[in-house]
Amino acid sequence: MMARADETQVAGLARFFKTGPGQYGEGDKFLGIKVPVTRDVVKQVWKETSREDLEECITSEYHELRLAALLTLVEIFAHAGRLPVKPAMTKEAIQQECVDFYLNHTQYINNWDLVDLSCYPLLGVWLLDKDRELLYELARNGKTIWEQRISMVSTMTFVRHGQLEDTFAIADILLHHQHDLIHKAVGWLLREAGKKDMAALTEYLEPRYRKMPRTMLRYAIEKFPEAERQQYLQR
Repeated sequence: MMARADETQVAGLARFFKTGPGQYGEGDKFLGIKVPVTRDVVKQVWKETSREDLEECITSEYHELRLAALLTLVEIFAHAGRLPVKPAMTKEAIQQECVDFYLNHTQYINNWDLVDLSCYPLLGVWLLDKDRELLYELARNGKTIWEQRISMVSTMTFVRHGQLEDTFAIADILLHHQHDLIHKAVGWLLREAGKKDMAALTEYLEPRYRKMPRTMLRYAIEKFPEAERQQYLQR
């Protein structure tokens, strides 16, 4: 990763991820590595990556190294049970280890891309056949907006399996959140739920849309027919 640093990209990435004083990514540092390059590195090395490597990268001051750690964790989780370096561990034990690592390092998952590229292929998949109270706890009592965003975006996996109840329920918890990045996440997941069941989304919106943040509503109804979309916005 360090060998792929590109100083010409640093300023642009710092602006894009809002690292200025008072912004949500304040103080974050960049190497100038774009996501496809990071994915390429991860693809080459994830099989040989140790827990110590992950620890070093997830706690790095550099945004891209934290992302590399998360993408590597997702790969290890997805291929659990087929890892030659851990032949004695069961698939579930490896995945539990990945989930525990993830939840123990949420203070370093501190921007929207780090959340969105890691939470649902890891936490979402893990919770498909398990109790999901963990996500409700993060939504209600998350220490940061990023933990709260994790709670919402993790439901993407459920939506893709046609399970919409948790998306609507967690959206309710976050409905009056103050931060724009939560408004966008909730609206995005509501829109995805609507792709699976437009009637269910309409039923959810009807008693709530007048009180929703406008950004959240715009995201949620983005795929509605234009006339219906305008009706929601005007009403």
